[in-house]
Amino acid sequence: MGTEVTQVPQVTPSLAAAPAAAAVRRGDAVRQSRHLLAQRRQDGVLSSDGILPVLPALRELLPAGGLQRGSVAAAGHWSLLCLALAAEASAAGSWCAVAGLPQAGVAAAADAGLDPGRMLLVSEPGPGWPQVVASLLDGCELVLLRPPEPPSAPVRRRVEATVRRFGSVLVVAGDWEGAQVRLLVTDQEWAGIGTGHGRLRARRARVVADGRGASARPRARWLWLPASDGSVAVADHAGDHGSFRNELRRTG
Repeated sequence: MGTEVTQVPQVTPSLAAAPAAAAVRRGDAVRQSRHLLAQRRQDGVLSSDGILPVLPALRELLPAGGLQRGSVAAAGHWSLLCLALAAEASAAGSWCAVAGLPQAGVAAAADAGLDPGRMLLVSEPGPGWPQVVASLLDGCELVLLRPPEPPSAPVRRRVEATVRRFGSVLVVAGDWEGAQVRLLVTDQEWAGIGTGHGRLRARRARVVADGRGASARPRARWLWLPASDGSVAVADHAGDHGSFRNELRRTG
């Protein structure tokens, strides 16, 4: 397989002014991530702060109010929650990579709040995905991953050691035994569904977080994921997006 690096074309008018994300073939991940690491140092993006920021709606679900550097967070099946965890760090200037999620295109990431100009896409990392992820962690502060297969214990330990060494954060779309933080959507209701008709306009989801250490105590929060305007917001209060509350339909 070649090692060509291409640029993702601008796919929506809303991204017309934004740099395109780089679509990287897995053979080029090492070179590209090292280039990014040098650029981050030059730009002054690297920080000794031990926490990567998250959206305000997610902060109370995490003990430190953000994602601990050197940690793994598991976010259940692929959903907007995965991108939402990366949105604030990306907006703050962190480089992010998305691996093993071909459906996570530039438009979806930008709509969730990620900066397309500071994002790498590796749609199919292949059977050598642990090496690809290690290379991405070398150059990016946050990597969003869906492994092509459940990792063995030795593979998990090697990846976790790499995460700690570089002080990055790995967000896994799926399960990851031993993750410091786990977030799951346990219940959801959609707004906009009538009696057999209607357009989905917002989703109210109950997100439960637990994990190890400081994250061992479960925390739960109802969120708009997304709200009618596409944002991620707290939905704990009766007044939040109240015009939709009478339209909510539970889908489990």
